[in-house]
Amino acid sequence: MYDDESALHDAAEEGSPEEVAELAGRVEDVDAMYEGRTALWVAVYEERHDNARALVAAGADPWRPMMSGWSPGRLTLAGPEPDLFGRPIGVNGLTDDEAAAVVEAERLRAALSDLYCDGTGLACVAGIDAAEAARRLEATVEILDPEEFLDGIDPFSEESMAFVGVTDVPGGCVVTQPWGYMPQTPGISRRLSAGTVCYGLYANPKSGNQGSIVRDGEIVGWDLHPGGAPWEDEGPLEVLFSYLYRYDAVAYSCAYAGLRLTDPRAVTGPPDVWLRLPERDYWR
Repeated sequence: MYDDESALHDAAEEGSPEEVAELAGRVEDVDAMYEGRTALWVAVYEERHDNARALVAAGADPWRPMMSGWSPGRLTLAGPEPDLFGRPIGVNGLTDDEAAAVVEAERLRAALSDLYCDGTGLACVAGIDAAEAARRLEATVEILDPEEFLDGIDPFSEESMAFVGVTDVPGGCVVTQPWGYMPQTPGISRRLSAGTVCYGLYANPKSGNQGSIVRDGEIVGWDLHPGGAPWEDEGPLEVLFSYLYRYDAVAYSCAYAGLRLTDPRAVTGPPDVWLRLPERDYWR
């Protein structure tokens, strides 16, 4: 049911401070939860700090526990205004790992810039290089003329789906297919993830970004939405990454696998090598 509490969440994200203050004065509980978070948390997540101040003035608690330990106040510590609320005595700051993740997110997002990747499939794999990826996929390295090859690609043909590009990056490698979902299929990600982790992404032009996590051949996350707001049952790392990489599915996918790209070439091409995949059922 749509009520004043859920309306306050919407206003915290999209409304003006005046609208937020008016709604906050009408609700029974300014800290009412909706999908595991308060309106104040939403304002902080969306970096609507003007609305966050209006909510605090109306009695919202910045340090109320939620979202796997990421209260609104703690979330600000990872953002551009860490002193927005002031940290009470006894409340811990960011851990060294969390602080390092904040710094890396700023660097990685700047390195990748704003990529338009609709229709692209990626597999971000930790700890292996392109040669090892080819071995695990039992793929054939193809020597191709890049322009002639890409001009001849039909994204709807089975022949085109058999080709993927692979590029070495700091921390591992990126397998890409600019025209299709193949890198994210179970048959690819399970093989690539042996002894490590693979984060798959398909930027589906029809339904939005679709993510997956595969560890050592086991699918541990499917139909995820990298770059989107976190679900209330997600863990601390996922909540932090959702904030640091909101609306940036490619950077999220790379960061989750621990890849430290210095430029977008691994995603936009040309790749280090093109591989031809053997014929098999990659969805099985």
